[in-house]
Amino acid sequence: METWAHGQDVFDAVGVAHRRTNRLQHVASLGVLGRALSFAAVGLPESADPFRVELTAPDGRTWVWGPEAAAQRVQGGAIDFCLCVTRRRPWSETNMTATGEDALKWLEVARVFL
Repeated sequence: METWAHGQDVFDAVGVAHRRTNRLQHVASLGVLGRALSFAAVGLPESADPFRVELTAPDGRTWVWGPEAAAQRVQGGAIDFCLCVTRRRPWSETNMTATGEDALKWLEVARVFL
């Protein structure tokens, strides 16, 4: 995750697009698993409600975490999600969408490190 995130910093600095591959799934997984950390880092309690995360992978497949019936939902491109959770882009500058107040709050505070 850190290699990818810091690599993104270099790509941004030189104005070159980062190669998009499905190997990004490990960064996305850490982002999903880091939801509790995201809330704790800013002193907020984690929502008890289940979350559903649906991301479009670079190859067009969909990566999914969480129950289908979850009211709290985060959706968008895997690359944008990874940019968001590694704090490389604010979620408002990505194609990410949130359904539910807690999902929106998560995107605002998302991170995979302190």
